Amino acid sequence: ICKDCGLVIEEKMIDFGQEWREFDSEEGDKLRRAGAPMTYTQYDQGLGTEVGKMADLSKLGAKSRNKFFRLRKWQYRISTAIERNLKLALAELKRVASYLKLPRSVEEESARIYTMAVQRGLVRGRSMESVVAGALYAACRRHEVPRTLDELSEASGIEKKEIGRTYRFVTRELGISILPSNPADYIARFASALKLTAETQSKAIEILERAQKEELTSGRGPTGIAAAALYVSALIHGEKRTQREVADVAGVTEVTIRNRYKELLEQLKLEREIKKAKKKIIVA
Repeated sequence: ICKDCGLVIEEKMIDFGQEWREFDSEEGDKLRRAGAPMTYTQYDQGLGTEVGKMADLSKLGAKSRNKFFRLRKWQYRISTAIERNLKLALAELKRVASYLKLPRSVEEESARIYTMAVQRGLVRGRSMESVVAGALYAACRRHEVPRTLDELSEASGIEKKEIGRTYRFVTRELGISILPSNPADYIARFASALKLTAETQSKAIEILERAQKEELTSGRGPTGIAAAALYVSALIHGEKRTQREVADVAGVTEVTIRNRYKELLEQLKLEREIKKAKKKIIVA
């Protein structure tokens, strides 16, 4: 009901809240009838039942222990090959996601992509680790979380080319549409690693926007062009960093930085700004 005019906007609304009152967490746990929400980060999506835990063994007698091991054995026997594959793969996925400090949303999305790949039989002929890395890279791209293939290669122990091939294969077969990476997404991470100021970051993004208008970013790696823009911006603001330092942070070669740097200077006419910055430094 609208408080101002009294208009009934909606009636018979469903209350999704609990119908009981709880005065402490233990009482709430006893009354609660639903479990945790479904999640692809568990092989059974969180809906399965685990037959005991190894930590419970000390509380059991001899007969109960025999029953425990028998039930655990049968639970493993009746599990499908897909379930066993998912159990191992999702543990690896969680490890790599933790190493890269990825948000929960990316981990969930990558687990969903991997599950779909297994169900479609796309894992056959490929290592589990490479498909996990490919799924993580696809999820990062979809959620606009900037992570490079080099970072995924370091975290997973799989070659960069193999991850790239698997990523392209999985996204193509599953029909996952992914927009090209935006170079500006990498600026904050690179600037933080190089300890550059906010002004330098802002200028780098401005340079990238101008470069996109001139179509200098098309057909070029996003990390290389982002690193070059940051290198130019650092020179303009008197925060000199070597091409080697910038290249190491971005995971590209010095030649790439040098080529992109020359293109930006020539096409965007940035020589004057750099010369002015150098004069200010000399005067100071």
